[in-house]
Amino acid sequence: MELKNAVAALSALAHEGRLAAFRLLIQAGKDGMPAGEIARQLEVPPNTLSASLNILSNADLIEGKRQGRSIIYTARYEEMTELLEFLMHDCCGGRPEICASLADIVLRSHCSVETSI
Repeated sequence: MELKNAVAALSALAHEGRLAAFRLLIQAGKDGMPAGEIARQLEVPPNTLSASLNILSNADLIEGKRQGRSIIYTARYEEMTELLEFLMHDCCGGRPEICASLADIVLRSHCSVETSI
């Protein structure tokens, strides 16, 4: 990821409402969520949400696809991964123990796959 793309993504996420919308779409998974449902769940007016979704879309963090009369928004997981990789690149300065706690967080995250024995 280029520096300018990382700055755009971080800038888009640096707002309470946009961050909440992005996190909601991450939780929604690959099926995404209609704009109206996002507005209802976040309790924000549609015009405010529309502005937030445009900013997130322009930063390539989400995308919207028309389905009938609705627009279904989904998170762009590849871009999120690239942003996280950009932030983590060379974070340890050659000392992996520095980032061990971050690796633990990733392993404990809600998207980790649990295996049954």
